[in-house]
Amino acid sequence: MYAIIRAGGKQAKVHEGDVLDVELIKNTDTVSYTPLLIVNDDGSVIAGTKALGKASVTVEVIGDSKGPKINIFKYKNKTGYRRRHGHRQKYSRIKVTAISAGATKKKKKAKAESSKATKEA
Repeated sequence: MYAIIRAGGKQAKVHEGDVLDVELIKNTDTVSYTPLLIVNDDGSVIAGTKALGKASVTVEVIGDSKGPKINIFKYKNKTGYRRRHGHRQKYSRIKVTAISAGATKKKKKAKAESSKATKEA
């Protein structure tokens, strides 16, 4: 089973046990995300706001990390204009502990099977 979550303005495909870096999360040990999409092991897809209302992806915050250093350099020829600026983004490293699909509805299949049984009888 895997899920697509939105964390920090970006989307990520996660399985249970995955470790990934997301935008900085402060002062928490566990976080719960509402998934955008869930695909079960049998290939069935759960999508839509009503179906995913009770679904959740629980993650554990392992620690913080830093991204690569980005150098910004502005230069204009023959004027003596030089500006250097740097940036290094901070991330939180998280581990996916559980993907819960919530209550899935299988009433349509049950009704279809019961109607087939009554037609055959």
